[in-house]
Amino acid sequence: MNKKGLTISMIVEAESANYGEGVGNVASLKKISRGDHEVYTYISRQALRYNIVEQMDINHTPLGMDGSVIQFHPDATIADYPEIDLFGYMKTVKPTRTRAAVVRLSNAVALESYNTDLEFLTNKGLFDRHKSATANEELRGGNIAQSEIHKSFYAYTLTVDLDKIGIDTNDQIEIPLEERAKRVISLLRTLKFLYRDIKGRRENLAPIIAIGGVYDLKNPFFENRLKLQNNKLAVATVEGILALDSHIQQHTHVGLVKGLLANDEEIEQSLQAKPMADFFAQLEQAVSDYYK
Repeated sequence: MNKKGLTISMIVEAESANYGEGVGNVASLKKISRGDHEVYTYISRQALRYNIVEQMDINHTPLGMDGSVIQFHPDATIADYPEIDLFGYMKTVKPTRTRAAVVRLSNAVALESYNTDLEFLTNKGLFDRHKSATANEELRGGNIAQSEIHKSFYAYTLTVDLDKIGIDTNDQIEIPLEERAKRVISLLRTLKFLYRDIKGRRENLAPIIAIGGVYDLKNPFFENRLKLQNNKLAVATVEGILALDSHIQQHTHVGLVKGLLANDEEIEQSLQAKPMADFFAQLEQAVSDYYK
């Protein structure tokens, strides 16, 4: 089977979608800084993986223990459990076996800087109920908490080694081509409607713009290349990547949800962007063709 890779870079819009360690009563967003002296929030690849696996309904791989270390059960194989087919495993129970992830994710990094916005939170509703029920008792609770908030566009990239899906040399397993295609297409359909539940909210992580395809070269061509300036996609940057090789240009598809970026017409004309449904349909077809 020819070596081919699927890669998609996407922009999503979300608010406060991944928190790290808090300080006191302040819930802190995960953040990184750049040389421009700005701070950018991000959604970790682990968080994205969690939501993808959960929404694909493949988070049923049995677990085991090696001492105090939780890991996948040594008898679990990729034939029965797509989760470890797509995202790999490490089984340290002797004999130790590892399989690298075939589906890889980057962090989803904000394209707009964080400006130290804070939300003040109270449990006033419960406190008032408690006050009414305990009129003659000392009142406790009702402390104010703080939570960092940031609404932004985020960009992240997914890559898939299509020729390694469904193959595990550790267990000498090769699943049928039809099942391999089914797993990758299920992944694509999950990305199309991805969401994230956090702090009582459901954040829509479906892409507003996506670019990618199935290529002979396993390079995430558009990773770190999707930039926004004044709510406009930097089209010239994308055109520069497409101009690197005719193979890239020939096999690249672009999906767009109109009305959210200020240069929709430029994206459509310069990058031949299609509706998002058409973008994912084209990728599904490319995956099906590869596994025939």
